[in-house]
Amino acid sequence: MPSVMVDWGLRGVETLRYQVSVLVIVDVLSFSTAVDVAVSRGAAVHPFAHGDQDAQAAADRLGAVLAEPRRACGSQFSLSPVSLEAILPGTQLLLPSPNGSRLSLACGSTRALTGCLRNARAVARAARDLAGDGAIGVVPAGERWPDGGLRPAIEDLLGAGAIVQHLGLLGTPEAQVARDAFLSAGGNIRAMVAGSVSGRELVTAGFPRDVEIAVQQDVSEHAPMLIDGAYRSSWLAASG
Repeated sequence: MPSVMVDWGLRGVETLRYQVSVLVIVDVLSFSTAVDVAVSRGAAVHPFAHGDQDAQAAADRLGAVLAEPRRACGSQFSLSPVSLEAILPGTQLLLPSPNGSRLSLACGSTRALTGCLRNARAVARAARDLAGDGAIGVVPAGERWPDGGLRPAIEDLLGAGAIVQHLGLLGTPEAQVARDAFLSAGGNIRAMVAGSVSGRELVTAGFPRDVEIAVQQDVSEHAPMLIDGAYRSSWLAASG
């Protein structure tokens, strides 16, 4: 059996979680990037599926700060990576999102990491250490159409491909395609992500710096791991 498998979205998580030892959720714009920024500063991030229930009540139960909807101005924490650059160590953050959070919660008992372009090498290293001889599943989250259907997102394909490349293991054809997409993009990743549907949406909404943060490659040595319901920095990222 191949050591690395790639499948998309919630159905991908639901399929792979029974076949692999570790799952890596990839939501570059912006859940995985936001989690990396927060965790690298010593915060813990509790994923919360947007719209499922009362987020404030859930935050109160956890003693966590609730991330607010993304706004172009204001000092509140949100899904915007820029808003999390000043988060303090020890902060417990409840982060609602429609994609990355939902997929993270669907991992069940399978160990889960979240990765992006910023921490692809660190996450690959941690995933290999955690998996041992087991398989690794990499799941590009994608976006959702208004009817709830999956909208593949190239930024997540590229992020997944970066992780597959750093894993350096035998992969399924889907994993090979993701890796080859990343390698083919080369120095054009910034322009490709900024020009993607998701990238243009963020820039138009007033969040160009969120895109700039998301396209940085391997600037983080943190591998956010889901532990007791929250993403925390994995010591495995610095090992090896």
